[in-house]
Amino acid sequence: MRDNAPPGTTPDPDNPLVLHVLGARPNFVKAAPVVRGLAALGVRQGIVHTGQHYDALMSDVFFADLGLPEPIANLGVGSGSHARQTAALLTGLEDVVLAHGPALVVVYGDVNSTLAAILVCSKLHIPTAHVEAGLRSFDREMPEEVNRVVTDALSDILFATSPDALSHLANEGVDPARVHLVGNPMIDSLFSALDHLDPAPVRSRLGLPERYGVATLHRPGNVDDPASAKELVDAVLAVSERIPIAVPLHPRGRARLAEAGLVSGENLLIIDPLGYVDFLSLVRGASLVVTDSGGVQEETTMLGVPCLTVRPNTERPITVTHGTNRLVTPALLPAAADRALADGAATPSGELPPLWDGKAGPRIARVIEAWLAGRNLSPAAQAVPPKSL
Repeated sequence: MRDNAPPGTTPDPDNPLVLHVLGARPNFVKAAPVVRGLAALGVRQGIVHTGQHYDALMSDVFFADLGLPEPIANLGVGSGSHARQTAALLTGLEDVVLAHGPALVVVYGDVNSTLAAILVCSKLHIPTAHVEAGLRSFDREMPEEVNRVVTDALSDILFATSPDALSHLANEGVDPARVHLVGNPMIDSLFSALDHLDPAPVRSRLGLPERYGVATLHRPGNVDDPASAKELVDAVLAVSERIPIAVPLHPRGRARLAEAGLVSGENLLIIDPLGYVDFLSLVRGASLVVTDSGGVQEETTMLGVPCLTVRPNTERPITVTHGTNRLVTPALLPAAADRALADGAATPSGELPPLWDGKAGPRIARVIEAWLAGRNLSPAAQAVPPKSL
């Protein structure tokens, strides 16, 4: 544990503060079980909302749906180029960290907010923990991949969601004592919400038939280049000839996709982003999901919904080997949709990913509590939760 506090802070060793830095939808979903787990252990904590997802439907509603407490700071950085957004995050987060003097900063996933927080804390000698460490697509053209590699290299505690992540971290020379296989807190949130995921009201409100599909599209590799966006939109339109498709459209790339022809039509419904419960309700009732999102690959695996990921690679291969996910190119998407609609969503191995059991949040919380107390809770000790959990 690093114990040298940066200038300007007054950390309280008798009541250490844990800060969670969140900026985008997947961060909120992953953080909620960790926040609950730490609260149950009496750990003092606070949330910093960077405002990377600035649309109320992409952020504010998630705090309500997930039961997250109000953030202690909201930076409101909004959108922008990677350089401008990251620069705004760096300066804003430095001010917050210096003002609050946390004992530990917890970051989630692979967004720019995560990268910025890790850089700020590393230079200020403030310890950090990374939830969802070790995922790799091995595609450095993805901004998220760069964020993952840098974040893991600088983090003090690394929480892995799948066994393949352990191998990637070992290959990169990360000390195994810093790594903990804990399961997937995104699945904790899904399990917590499961009883509230009713497709019927959402489907009725949107005017969808009983059999429908869902598409989510926002990755730079798919939407930033006009030719790539056109190819993807044409493929989605072809799928919509087979089954009606609802598209909750991310603010990122909305204009580009519209220019490429992604507009509401007879069998295609373009809608604003949905809240957490409404979105997962829609996915739960879908016959097919088309996506380029990492989190949706995991959620469809647990919900047993066929998922076609329009990407050449995935940092979540466990959703292919143990789940309902398949990687496809735009050219092959219509034929893959035909097969998925005919075959349903049987998982290849017949079993779900290990430790995706809804208890990742408490596991992470116990490791953090032990770390704050100066104890060394080994990966083996925390991988299997006590019976009381």
